[in-house]
Amino acid sequence: MPLPSRVTDLTSFDLLLSVAELGSIGRAARACGMSQPSASERLRALEARVGVALLERTPRGARLTTAGQLVAGWAAPVLAKATDLDAGLTSLRADRQGQLRIAASLTVAEYLLPAWLIALRVVSPDTATVLTAGNSVHVAEQVLGGRADLGFIENTGVPADLTGRVVAHDELVLVVAPGHPWARRRRVTAAQAAATPLVSREPGSGTRQAWEHALRAAGVTESAGALLEMSSTTAIKAAATGGIGPAVLSRYAVAADLATRALVEVEVTGLDLHRALRAVWPAGRTPRGPASDLLAIATRRLTTRADRG
Repeated sequence: MPLPSRVTDLTSFDLLLSVAELGSIGRAARACGMSQPSASERLRALEARVGVALLERTPRGARLTTAGQLVAGWAAPVLAKATDLDAGLTSLRADRQGQLRIAASLTVAEYLLPAWLIALRVVSPDTATVLTAGNSVHVAEQVLGGRADLGFIENTGVPADLTGRVVAHDELVLVVAPGHPWARRRRVTAAQAAATPLVSREPGSGTRQAWEHALRAAGVTESAGALLEMSSTTAIKAAATGGIGPAVLSRYAVAADLATRALVEVEVTGLDLHRALRAVWPAGRTPRGPASDLLAIATRRLTTRADRG
């Protein structure tokens, strides 16, 4: 329901309290940042709305009538609450206009975050965003150490002391150069893939962890390890394209290369290579301000993709 018209002008009640404190309309006007004629007009309008005299005006100043003292007593807690409300709104705006520190795994940083940050710019244009990209272990350390407000990881689970939410789904893909023998076969078993040294991400990478987890889930416990370890997705693709060896990468990372046949996908039978990508933050806390906005954007896009089938 709408507020009664007599109480919508809180500035006039604030002015009345200032008169009670300072003993003068002129001094009260200066304290409230207005001219004395404007203050006098506001107070007369307030008295008209209330229907009784609130001030006794004398050559030496002004003081509240008995009715004025009652009204001031009722108004004081309301004005205090209004001040609390303004302080809360100021704090909320400061949260949303501050700095957002993000730590993200390479797949998320390169292929998903750019679109999310463009959407964030619309709802929080004054936020300065700082992004640190690294492997999933590094991301978890950044968030737990308080050096990132929100993290994005590719692990098969949520690390200890963090809370996570799925923001995207991904699939790992085994790829080779067009001249590799597997490019003609297009299919290998999990055991064959495990027995072949791969161009791989470094330990701590979510992609490497997900690949090793999928092998273990399929009962493959022996692996040839890495032919070459590299911390850059671009470098791994270049090595695979150059024929150094097979590589396992996110479908997001190789989609364009598969389309141009710079790389060839090889199916690995018996392996489930699907995985979830997650946002993470410290357990027991709730993302606020721009971090909350970014989390909502990522989750909303996940829902939209699911709705589209």
